[in-house]
Formats: sequence, C-alpha cells, structure tokens
Amino acid sequence: MEDDRDSYIEREKSPVHMYDRLLNLASSALTEKEFRQEPSNFWNEPYDRASIWKPCADRKPSTSRGRHDQSNGYILVSANGGLNQQRVAICNAVAVASLLNATLVLPRFLYSNVWKDPSQFGDIYQETYFMDIMKDEIDIVKELPPDLKSVEIEAVGSLITDSDIVKEAKPVDYIRIVLPILLKNRVVHFLGFGNRLGFDPLPFELQRLRCKCNFHALKFVPKIQQVGSLLVRRIRKYDAANSMLDKQLFGKFMPSLSYKEHEVAKGPSKYLALHLRFEVDMVAYSLCEFGGGGTERKELQTYREIHFPLLIERLKNSKPVSPTELRKLGRCPLTPEEAALVLAGLGFKRGTYIYLAGSHVYGGKSRMQSFTSLYPNLVTKESLLTHTELAPFRNFSSQLAALDFIACASADVFAMTDSGSQLSSLVSGYRTYYGEGHAPSLRPNKKRLAQILSDNSTIEWNSFEDRVKKMIEEGQRIRVRGFGRSIYRQPRCPECMCKSQ
Repeated sequence: MEDDRDSYIEREKSPVHMYDRLLNLASSALTEKEFRQEPSNFWNEPYDRASIWKPCADRKPSTSRGRHDQSNGYILVSANGGLNQQRVAICNAVAVASLLNATLVLPRFLYSNVWKDPSQFGDIYQETYFMDIMKDEIDIVKELPPDLKSVEIEAVGSLITDSDIVKEAKPVDYIRIVLPILLKNRVVHFLGFGNRLGFDPLPFELQRLRCKCNFHALKFVPKIQQVGSLLVRRIRKYDAANSMLDKQLFGKFMPSLSYKEHEVAKGPSKYLALHLRFEVDMVAYSLCEFGGGGTERKELQTYREIHFPLLIERLKNSKPVSPTELRKLGRCPLTPEEAALVLAGLGFKRGTYIYLAGSHVYGGKSRMQSFTSLYPNLVTKESLLTHTELAPFRNFSSQLAALDFIACASADVFAMTDSGSQLSSLVSGYRTYYGEGHAPSLRPNKKRLAQILSDNSTIEWNSFEDRVKKMIEEGQRIRVRGFGRSIYRQPRCPECMCKSQ
C-alpha cells in the first residue's frame, strides 16, 4: 500500500486551485503582515485555566484494584492497524486484564498488507519500562508459560475476534463472554481488538489504568527518541526545548544547550506541526470531489474499485449523496489549499516554520503548490533527516509514524485537519496532559469551514479571518471529558488529571 500511495504522489499534474480569489487575498494579507510586528495569538493557549489541570494518572489511590494473589489466566492480544491504533489497543488490553484479573502477555502487532510493517512491541516501545510502570497494577509477562504454549487456542475456543465482542463493549460484556472461557482454558487470545472497549460506563480505576498506560508506561525506544530529538533540533533553537512535553518524549536525549551555536542560530524558536490528512485512500473513501474534474473522478473511482470493494457494493444499494452535499456536511478531507487558508486566516506569517506529518499527499507537489506559495518554510522528516539517519526506519511505517508523533507532540502549535484521526487525537491528548496549559492544538470544524468557504467568491478577507478565528477558538475551549468521549484525546477528567485549584 505504501508503494501504491507513492504512485499517486508521483503522478504530477497541473496545480489545482479551488479558491483562487481567496488565495490571492491571503497572499496579499501575508505580505502586509511581514511589515508588522504583531504575532498570531494562536501560538498560545487562549485560556489561563488550561494550566490548572495536572498529570496524575500515575497516582496510587487507596482504592486501587491492585493485583490479586491468584491470576485467572493469561490474555494474549494481537493488535491491528498502524502505530496509533495499536497504542489504543495496548491501553485497552491493560484495562481488560485488570478487569478479568488476568496476566497480560506483552501485546503482539499483526502484520498488515496496508502498513507492511513487521515491527513488534519492543521495536517501538521500551518493554522493561512498560512492565515496570504497570507492575503494581497488573501482571505482565513476555510470553506464555510452557504448559500453555502448546495449546491450540482456536481449537479449544479461546480465540476472541471482533465478531465475538461488539464495538465499544462494556465491562459486563467481558465478564459475560470472556471470563468463563478464561477460567476454563486459562488463556484467551484477542485477535484485532482496536476499539473493543467503550469509554463509558467504566469503573474509575480501569479508566485510570488506561490513562496511566497511555501517558506514562508507553515510552518510545531510545533509537526513536534519539532521532526524534534530532528531528526537532533541526527545526528549532535549543532553548525552546525545556518543557515537560519534551522530557517525556525525548528521555535522556533531551536537546543540550551546549549544542554548536552556529547550528542553533539557523533554526526558528517556534514551529507549527500540521497533520494534513489528504492521502489517496482518505480522499477516495470520502466520495468527495477536489477540483480535479473528470480525470480526478476517474482516478479515485478506479482506486475505490480496487481497494474498497465493500464500499462499492454498499453504494449500489444506497441513495447517493452528492459531493457538494458531502462538503456541506463537513465530510470532506481538507485540501492543502484549505489548510493554508485556515492558517493564513489565523494570522500565521509567511515565514512560519511548518512541520508536515505524514507526507503522503494525494497529487504530490502539484496539490501542495497552493500551500507552499503561502508557506514556503515547509519541512518533513524526509527533508530534515539524511538518508543515513532515516535508513533504520525506512521499511517500518509505524516507527516512521512515531517520529511524526514526537515532532507533532513537541511542536509549539499543533494543527490538524481531521480531529477524528488517531494520530491527531492521541497527539492533542498528549499535549493536553503534559503541556502545562501551554501547548495549543488547533481543530477546524469542517462543517463550519465549508460554510465559510462557500462564500469564497464574495467574502472579504477581514470577514474570512474573523469567522475562521471564531471557529478555531470554539474548539479551544477548556472542556472536561464528556460521557463516552475518548480519554486519550480528552484527558481532563478526574481519572487522568487533577485540578490544582
């Protein structure tokens, strides 16, 4: 799939602009701002009260479930998906092991034809550190005991698949379905397991365990930390890298202030990280149109027929929704052009250093032309690291994604184009947890943005700026996690964080 994605990047086309008039207005506005000293307000969190929430999922309250003397058996987990889906599966597995009073075998990662990455837990996360942080909560072992290794798990009925456990399952589902099998066979194997544990209702301690796992126990291996630190050093000055976020991300590879001064002087003191979700699979699955006309429609339809046959079948039996209507409903991925217009509307200057996560943009340089015309200081891990530095990661998409995670989490501002993606969700949550109220994340409301952009032929730039700023400010309000919401994305809740006043 990686090679397939690359082929859609290499097929360079003429630049596609959907909003020529607004692009011209944005360019003029950015040129004018160059002569002013006023920075964008969006480099900072808008609400002081963001800093009263402190990390505390690692506390050990007197009501902790703790570990029982006798384990009910062993839980195997084979997690699917990419880096971020696997991370969620690990945290859910910790909670389920505690719920069932079971011993967790260090999770395995399934090989996927999409991600094509054979990496296992120890290639991405520090195994011993993970086991040590969680040791007072649950038993974790590296492998099954000898007497269970030879058990034919599927034959004895201990294989649990997605068809056995519903999405967002409740604890009672595990007690009813899985516990009897565990007690009978002493082992169960969850195959898949990405989103098979709901966020509510869940006992306080199980929720806290998930937070502790995500924010405290999962540390990237030194190889990833070291290159992640190098990546960030290439963008910004060292004196900006002293936050709690950096300490968590870089470990012993925290940037040193004694670094060569001439190299320090090259970088900016701040940078913005952007997760731009405009990959060919995302674009094709959306059923939207992006200004490329008949050629684009034909190309995306061909892609759907090859990669999404179930979607094609479903469309045959449903009433079609027009691309125009999908855009109005906020269901279309933001194009690079739209992302650039949002940043310009927020007042980010032309010289802003922007780290682009992912880099698999459908249409490649031609599609990015409108973005780079406004923001030329755009960098990626591929442009910042040498071939030799990237070589150990090149065939491991999850390890490459870990570098993106670090660069996005450590950024002075993190901007996303799709708040529902796992990377955006986990990074913004990590920044909330460790950011000390000084790590803003910018989320567009795609439905509201579609309304704003629908006036592109008549709207004045001042009005565009005002509406975009109000949209982003709405998403920055300090909210306590709501019922059913992800604790990984919204950790402001008693199970994860404590209020200092």
